Amino acid sequence: MTAQFGSEPPIAQMVARALLHASPSDAAHHVAWRLVVDVIGLAVAARNTNYVKAVLHSAAGEGSATAFGHARRFNIYDAATINGTAAHGEDFDDTFEGGPVHAGAVVVPAILALSQARAIEPEAIVRGIVIGCELMCRLSLVAPQAIHKAGFHPTAVIGALAAAGGASVALGLDENRVVNALGTAGSLASGIIEYLADGSWTKRLHAGAAAQAGIRAALLAEGGFIGPATVLEGSHGFFKAFAPSRVPDFSHAFEGIGTRWLMEQMAFKPYACGTMTQPFVDCAIQLADTGVKAEEIEKLVCRVGEGTVHRLWEPLALKQNPPNGYAAKFSTPYCVAVGFLDRAAGLMQFTEDRVRDPRTRALAAKVSYEIDPHDEYPRNFTGTIIATLKDGRVLEYRKGHMRGGAKEPLTDAEVLSKFRANCAFGGLSADETEQLLKMASGYFQEN
Repeated sequence: MTAQFGSEPPIAQMVARALLHASPSDAAHHVAWRLVVDVIGLAVAARNTNYVKAVLHSAAGEGSATAFGHARRFNIYDAATINGTAAHGEDFDDTFEGGPVHAGAVVVPAILALSQARAIEPEAIVRGIVIGCELMCRLSLVAPQAIHKAGFHPTAVIGALAAAGGASVALGLDENRVVNALGTAGSLASGIIEYLADGSWTKRLHAGAAAQAGIRAALLAEGGFIGPATVLEGSHGFFKAFAPSRVPDFSHAFEGIGTRWLMEQMAFKPYACGTMTQPFVDCAIQLADTGVKAEEIEKLVCRVGEGTVHRLWEPLALKQNPPNGYAAKFSTPYCVAVGFLDRAAGLMQFTEDRVRDPRTRALAAKVSYEIDPHDEYPRNFTGTIIATLKDGRVLEYRKGHMRGGAKEPLTDAEVLSKFRANCAFGGLSADETEQLLKMASGYFQEN
């Protein structure tokens, strides 16, 4: 049962009702396939990292669920935590322009782990992934920028609700139980962004923690546990707690569900670094392609959206000299510098050895920013670099959108190439990689 307050039904009930009656489009199904492929490849790529080994060490026992790239089987909570952490760990996973949030690394591990413990049909698995990702994209638009401003990670806190919604749909729960799952997930949501101070590992954990929280909320609801129906809009609710600086617009949460699928627009990253750094990497590569040498550069000024400054630019001295490879992923000066020098920003550009390279650090020290009051962030991720050379020339390069996003999506061939490269990085053979791809695609053969 769920309680209702006032003349209008609670927002969570309106969302649950709309999602349960929606029929995902063919395009949404296709994006779900891309997500499963991308997430599994990323999980394999990170399987031998120290942070994944630490999560494996924390696992509490055996079970029926798979951690991709590992022979051991886990309970569903541990499998979801491991896979979500690994998939999000290198910040190479999907994103949603307008959030930004990383839905795939939360929802896919949650639904796949749950499906291995229950007799869930492939159609229900895919539907759960689509619905969970759609919910995550929509909730990210309710109070844009305010969750980050409050010191929380949107992927972590919204992710718990999204995984709960997706898992509930995959389980076939009715409307009241879906509402209870969302209400309970609001109390399981967590994740602060203090990792920005030193490049520590907690952001990596956020996707996995949200995935397992969502599974637990859905199973609690299935068992009859009751959560607050006003979890989203209540005076002590989710957005009051995690986004207090902005009045939420809940129309984004449910209007158009079933006729307009926002998750169709999810972006797949070409570079293994923070979402809003990506267009600047493209600009840096354009500059390098002109033949300009690093030694010829006097300074590089990036025009940025104000909402990105506290995560990707300040304190500037730290961002110009990141303490480790993970911190470098959220340093636009480093991403610009390594993109210019290597014409790439893949996994190899963020190793501990690479990030200590003196030439890269010297160039990063020349990168600064100015706020563009007309920047479209968070609706659109753009990049502009103004390069002043020592001979007096001034060159400007602009990328008007994120490559890999809705305006310039990666092709299926590029997504598959990324998957195979990630599996190779994680140490799988070509045959093992193709077997994993066949398994990932198997969920979609009837859709």
